[in-house]
Amino acid sequence: MKTLILVRHAKSDWPENTEDFDRPLAEKGLHDAEKMSHFLKNNNIEIDKFFSSPALRALTTCEIFNKEYQIEIETIPKLYNASDTNFENITLGLDDSLNKVAMFSHNNGISNFANSMSDIMFMFPTCGVAGFQIDCNSWSDFHDAKKKLIFFYEPKKI
Repeated sequence: MKTLILVRHAKSDWPENTEDFDRPLAEKGLHDAEKMSHFLKNNNIEIDKFFSSPALRALTTCEIFNKEYQIEIETIPKLYNASDTNFENITLGLDDSLNKVAMFSHNNGISNFANSMSDIMFMFPTCGVAGFQIDCNSWSDFHDAKKKLIFFYEPKKI
């Protein structure tokens, strides 16, 4: 059994003369990321490794979560503006020694990917977190494996 956790980056700002890739988190985003990471850790949500878009707002969200988890972070350029196909290809290539991973990315791709795994229609809010149980022993079997939503958390509801 594998667990895949999807995290949309926290609320970002868009200062003048800033490229999309370099957008920082807003104050609300910083607060929500701290709150959500603390909530997950306190609810015994285990994670073996973080994978993040290299965009500043996603990577900063991931780094805030890592204050609670203290695990390895790997940036994957294909998680920036990722399509659901990008997410699936990344998942298929994960190391089988990892059983519980979290991916930090952006909308619309993260919502589309979550929707492809569930009957529930997702529209991730910023810093929303969804966890899926994947019925497989190898990530390479992800495509055909049974997938089940095990949790969905929004910052304003915790």
